Amino acid sequence: MKFKIRLPKLYFSKFRKILFVVVVALGLFSAGYVLGISGFKATVAKNSKVTISRELPPDKQNLDFSLFWKVWDTLNVRYFDQTKLNQVKMVYGAIEGMVAALGDPYTSFLPPSENKVVEEDLSGNFEGVGIQIGYKGTQLAVIAPLTGSPAEKAGIKAGDYIVGIKDENKKIDQGTTGLSLTEAVQIIRGKAGTKVTLLLLRDGGGEAFKVEVERAKINVPSVLVSYVDEGKIAHVSLLKFGGETESEWNKAVKEILAKKETTKIILDLRNNPGGYLEEAVNIAAEFVKTGTTVVIEEKGDGTRRNYDTQRIGLLNNTPVVILVNGGSASASEILAGALRDINKVKIIGEKSFGKGTIQEPQTLEGGSGLHITIAKWLTPLGTWVHGTGLTPDVVVLDDDKTTEDEQLNKAIEILKGV
Repeated sequence: MKFKIRLPKLYFSKFRKILFVVVVALGLFSAGYVLGISGFKATVAKNSKVTISRELPPDKQNLDFSLFWKVWDTLNVRYFDQTKLNQVKMVYGAIEGMVAALGDPYTSFLPPSENKVVEEDLSGNFEGVGIQIGYKGTQLAVIAPLTGSPAEKAGIKAGDYIVGIKDENKKIDQGTTGLSLTEAVQIIRGKAGTKVTLLLLRDGGGEAFKVEVERAKINVPSVLVSYVDEGKIAHVSLLKFGGETESEWNKAVKEILAKKETTKIILDLRNNPGGYLEEAVNIAAEFVKTGTTVVIEEKGDGTRRNYDTQRIGLLNNTPVVILVNGGSASASEILAGALRDINKVKIIGEKSFGKGTIQEPQTLEGGSGLHITIAKWLTPLGTWVHGTGLTPDVVVLDDDKTTEDEQLNKAIEILKGV
């Protein structure tokens, strides 16, 4: 399983380590309404205790933390099972709740264990079932199964709602209501060879059904290339925008250019949940000569910055169409939106996921992490896809009852006519 978060890498000179992600942790610890604790200092000790200074910094002197400390002290004195009082977890929980109070599912605080999961996702190598998950409204859902993953082989599909998770080895059998994204990841992920059962709802209704999946070692490539129409068309599947995407993409472009018979490209972004913003911009630049690839709005005052291509792309004269579906999110939407706005490239398939914000990751003390929404992005013509997604120029549904790839076939048909 892999999130829509990406860690340290420069996206633009303006941003440091901007993370684009379709899908970060939702509000953690619903009890976090007693927050606003940024004014205290906490030091973790070896015995799971924390040394806390209640002295407020000068710029926080006007804040009233009396309720917080009253609850803290009451728990430490009155809670019946004192063995459950882990002060480190209590501090983390309070910070999580403070961040969750913003009401932004993509801004989150990650304790060390959860931040470690995120870092594993970035490497593309982990053990699990191989699904990208996020939230549709308030319900945990599958953004996309990874190609060739146990989840895909078990029949799990993009858009399935996850309403329950069962793992006998972990002694877990629970619903997903109130479960944070990272908590869900930790439960579903596990050692290769072990099994987890997911209770799913498809198409937003009907009866829930169970799917048992055996975990495996997951190695997620960024780019896959195959050829159709007797080699005349390159079918390039972009599965993610990660740390290895640039090198894999450059290798794929070199391969395509070396084949004289290959003159057209299908850029397949289906079930690509996003990743590094920089990678999406770089790949967009491969297909254009000049132009703005993405517009960034950093503040809520409407101030916008245009980011233009810095080179002439090697494929700028190559006819291309793009495939998307409901699993195409964030960086995928940046790439698709840029090529449509600049080069009038046709988008084929189903409406994309709709994530139009940018996150910046920060690594904090003790291995914890903070992911902050710092901006929103728009397509070159000013479209904000957040919550709505990109509507294809040619809508084609994939028929589950057939073995045919109707969307790919339509893309081939359109390119043949170019």
